[in-house]
Amino acid sequence: MTPGRFTKAYFEKWYRHPRHRVITTAMFARKAQLAVSVAEYYLGRRIRNALDIGCGEGQWQPALKKLRPRIRYTGIDPSPYAVKRFGRHRNLIPGSFGNLPALAVAYDLIIASDSLYYVPEDELIAGFAVLVPRLAGVAFLEAYASDAALDGDTAGMFSRSTAVYRRIFRNAGLRSCGSHCYVGPPLYDQVTEMELGGR
Repeated sequence: MTPGRFTKAYFEKWYRHPRHRVITTAMFARKAQLAVSVAEYYLGRRIRNALDIGCGEGQWQPALKKLRPRIRYTGIDPSPYAVKRFGRHRNLIPGSFGNLPALAVAYDLIIASDSLYYVPEDELIAGFAVLVPRLAGVAFLEAYASDAALDGDTAGMFSRSTAVYRRIFRNAGLRSCGSHCYVGPPLYDQVTEMELGGR
């Protein structure tokens, strides 16, 4: 991803303009409800923290805070604008999937929403090598394959098949538990065979 693309005008167009926006506050709320519910189901407790990679302006933060007011949220994004504008209020720090800052804790929820198709394969592999060992709960990873019809900013997207995404996730140590959700090794035993996605 080229950080210079993600200016204020970019976010205004794709997040707020009535004709171009691809997601609404209500959609963020539904995604957050899904991810939190799945993570807490497998963990058997309320989630305490979340890491959001490619977070943009950090729109997951208010959605998660509404559900779990005490959650510790960290967002990582390459956009200088987003980090400067929302960094202090929403706890955003600079970085990208292939260039993650040091992660000192494990996370109950790791999010990569609407961003994986902008990341080159070598950066996905490098990022997962850092993230999976820090995954205590569930990762919400929206990975739309090349046969999916997508709206929005398609410039710079990497077209990947379902088989390629599954290979990358499997090699990273991730196991599907449905609806864009994955567990790492600590929760393998919590996922039954019937819950696993296609392999």
